Amino acid sequence: MGNWNWIVLFLAGLAAGIVSGMGMGGGAVLIPVLVHAANPGQHIAQSVNLLYFIPTAVAALIIHIKNKSIDFRMALPIIIFGLAGALAGSWIAAGMEAGSLRKFFGGFLLAMSVYEMFRKGKNDSRK
Repeated sequence: MGNWNWIVLFLAGLAAGIVSGMGMGGGAVLIPVLVHAANPGQHIAQSVNLLYFIPTAVAALIIHIKNKSIDFRMALPIIIFGLAGALAGSWIAAGMEAGSLRKFFGGFLLAMSVYEMFRKGKNDSRK
């Protein structure tokens, strides 16, 4: 991997960290950049994203806890069922071919983008 690719990966890590810190999921930035700049294959790119998520989530969580912007009672059931979903999703992804996984991920990003662009009357207010 040439020097240019390392610079792209450093910038992707920075951008994904900023997006993650805002609570929007850095994988939407990181996974496509990894696939195109480093060409590791879709499964490895998504696994690297999961590993990347641990320290970035901890850093963002510390800030959000200090700002008292987390409702732990709401988060607990989401975390419990999220763990079950993560196990199921990992099992499903491991059984998929890389091309199918890439298409599924791209379709997910597209669907979420369209949803966010056209949702109506859901303006969030800051407390």
